[in-house]
Amino acid sequence: LMFRHLPRAPVRYLTLGSTPFTTPKLVTYFQSPLHKQQQFSRQYSQKETFTFPTSSHGLTEDQQEYQRVALDFAQKKMLPFAEEWDAQEIFPKETLQELAQLGFAAIYTRPPYGSGLTRVDASIIFEALSQACPSTAAYLSIHNMVCWAIDTFGNDEQRQRFLPNLASMEKLASYCLTEPGAGSDSSSLRTTAKKDGDDYVLNGEKAFISGAGESSIYLVMCRTGAPGPKGISAFIVEKGTPGLSFGKKEKKLGWNSQPTRAVILEDCRVPASNLLSTEGDGFRIAMKALDGGRVNIAACSLGAAEASLQYARDHVHVRKQFGAPLSSLQTVQFKLADMATRLTAARLIVRTAAGSLENGESEKTVLCAMAKRFATDECFDVCNDGLQLLGGYGYLKDYPIQRYLRDARVHQILEGTNEIMRVIISKTFLAQK
Repeated sequence: LMFRHLPRAPVRYLTLGSTPFTTPKLVTYFQSPLHKQQQFSRQYSQKETFTFPTSSHGLTEDQQEYQRVALDFAQKKMLPFAEEWDAQEIFPKETLQELAQLGFAAIYTRPPYGSGLTRVDASIIFEALSQACPSTAAYLSIHNMVCWAIDTFGNDEQRQRFLPNLASMEKLASYCLTEPGAGSDSSSLRTTAKKDGDDYVLNGEKAFISGAGESSIYLVMCRTGAPGPKGISAFIVEKGTPGLSFGKKEKKLGWNSQPTRAVILEDCRVPASNLLSTEGDGFRIAMKALDGGRVNIAACSLGAAEASLQYARDHVHVRKQFGAPLSSLQTVQFKLADMATRLTAARLIVRTAAGSLENGESEKTVLCAMAKRFATDECFDVCNDGLQLLGGYGYLKDYPIQRYLRDARVHQILEGTNEIMRVIISKTFLAQK
């Protein structure tokens, strides 16, 4: 029935010797377009060699070199210790300083203080490092975000005073926006900064701050004016300033190689020279920083998913059930195909968003939100599916895939929850005429 719509060609018979074989076993075929397409496909497959698209697909020679350096460092200096960092909650400051020697502490900060690379370059580096330890790579991305903010919005004196030590990671940085009562609704923050002579006096509390207690530099968003986003300003607060203290170290599901604490400000006196940009510019700074932070954290999810996919692939090749490797089962093959497709699609949208951000395109904020929403959701699912393919072994801490899953889970929450990403995307879409 499927051939009725096709033009028929003369019937040909399968012959035995010189006599047409015309019994009920008669074999016919039609010289139809479908048949010709099948013949072409067979010829094409015999002549072409297909390769799987890797994370280096489409990269320039320079970008491939950045990736190679980052992967080599991750393999040698991070992966052998990542399990210990996670289990014992070790913050690997020496390793971070080694990364700084490679230029990875201020990747897209401009020279002479930073490496002056692009946002796409940064996403490639964060993805590569996350294949060893997403938690440590994610902290590095936050440190980079603060460096960029000081470089972009600071004055010459602030750049000279803070960036050299941040670029070497002799001093570490933390980004302080979230509060106990102001998470997704960040414009409602209540931490205050009141002008007093040549100083500002800060009061309030920030929650869930990565690096808190260990970092030396804190970029803190405070209210200097009326309610709403226009009343928010950004301040650089240095560790050791009287009135600055920290809460207990939080016990977390993942991200255990970086400490998380509350940042507490009680009559914390900060010189007016530590105001970043001008009064009322803090919310704009925070949102622009988060555009980059969303791409960075999405890139960290790519690395976790890439590592999980590789572990799953290697496992199904050697694990046998029902007398054959798991890789011979079509259900497993289809699962891996879906995982690989989701990862590749996520990588494409992350690099597209990074390029848009680098070029200052008008769509950059929406693309960053799309990349963060899509990549963190899809890559978490890749990690989860990878764990499922390992079965009971995936649930054991002897195998790293559970660590990737635990680290990747928080990426769907921070830098703006994925629900807020949907708000950004939908509002912009519906505003189109």
